Amino acid sequence: MSEITVEQLDPSVKSLYEKAQAAVQKSNPGYAVKLLLSVVKDAPGFLEGRQLLRKCEAAATGGAKKKAGLFGMKSGGGLGTMKLTSAVKKDPLSALPVIEGELENDPYNPEVNDVLFSAFVALGWVDSAAFALETIRRGYPEQTKYLHKLADFYLSHSRSMNAAEVYRDIIKHDPTDSVAIKGEKDATARASMEKQKWGEGTSMKDLMRNKAEFEEMEKASRTGLTREQLEERRDDLAVKYAADQNNLAVVKELASVYERLEDWANAQSFYEWAFALSNGDVALRSKADAMSDKTKELEMADLERRVQENPDDPEVKAILEERRKARIAEAVADATRRVEQNPTDPILRYELGKALYDSGDFSGAIPQLQQAKRNPHIQSKVLLLLGRTFKAKGMLDMGVKQLESALEDLVQMDNTKKEVLYEKGLLHDEMGNKTEAIACFKEIYEVDYGYRDVAERVESSYSG
Repeated sequence: MSEITVEQLDPSVKSLYEKAQAAVQKSNPGYAVKLLLSVVKDAPGFLEGRQLLRKCEAAATGGAKKKAGLFGMKSGGGLGTMKLTSAVKKDPLSALPVIEGELENDPYNPEVNDVLFSAFVALGWVDSAAFALETIRRGYPEQTKYLHKLADFYLSHSRSMNAAEVYRDIIKHDPTDSVAIKGEKDATARASMEKQKWGEGTSMKDLMRNKAEFEEMEKASRTGLTREQLEERRDDLAVKYAADQNNLAVVKELASVYERLEDWANAQSFYEWAFALSNGDVALRSKADAMSDKTKELEMADLERRVQENPDDPEVKAILEERRKARIAEAVADATRRVEQNPTDPILRYELGKALYDSGDFSGAIPQLQQAKRNPHIQSKVLLLLGRTFKAKGMLDMGVKQLESALEDLVQMDNTKKEVLYEKGLLHDEMGNKTEAIACFKEIYEVDYGYRDVAERVESSYSG
């Protein structure tokens, strides 16, 4: 047995899954949980179903439980991790329903998800194993021992970029974690090598030379230099570049120096040349695109400054308005090109969706944003924009559903959660649901009195 997709489900199981999806749409996560438990029992390799199950469990139980028992398990019940571990060793497949029973009321439980990880590893289900530890990462990001385990797992399966992201999360919670600091640097280097295909066809000597060049560039880029020192570095690199225009390390560092000097046009030019030399390193392509965006933003800022300096000049205003329209069209064209070059990248799908949203093409934005939801790391941001897109189309109830889905994954009250709650409050208010609107604003008010106009909205609800 292996991991499967929705297309590979038996018809009866697929029918149950569709009923669960309908329950989610009707904001009935409890019923969806019951259905999905049956789905993953009958189709244990169906990761998409297990992911939806975990979201519904989180919605039904209120998310991560910060007051767990002595060893993280719920106090007052449960089989305990020792018995679960023993069950996994005997028969990992048969142990899965038992583990899911423990997670039903405590979906982010670190110890139980760790046992689930072991079961999936024993079965050889790589994506499912990563999901088990990613669940801990989402619910308990401060428990860094599990994040270290996740990073190691990603590295062992040549997913260096994923590992680097996990290490960065560890450093956020523990800036002194030397293992994570070194791990992030090494994983980033490995990711760059993987993208440039420095692997099976490359000699160890070449590999080490390329790694050394990468680390030299990283060290230089992280060193705080004055503008004068950066200009000296630029001139030194220009000499090296003149001697060998195909030296990738020199070209990349020269692009980086131009970027730090905010010479966006030259930075774009050298990042594009580095991309051409790198056998298609998409990170360099993204850098070149970002520099192009910076150049255009600078042009817009200059036009806006001219309008402020000449408020009565209709010609300058007309030029600015025309440039704004052209910029929006360019953004759509650029984002479309990037998606065509790499159609499976959810981040590029999100950028295209945002560009279409900004252009007023809300119907065009929706399918792009729906595809962007595949990346769990940007899902909340995607759902927020989807909610706004439905709002712009006058489909307020569907906008609320997107924001409710976003809130299911937002455990901590950070800026993203505040933004989602605020947008949801505005939607409820526009729909005439004053009670629900104020409830959203109150959640923000309780932790951030100064956020936008929530204080005025909440306090006026008492006096009104």
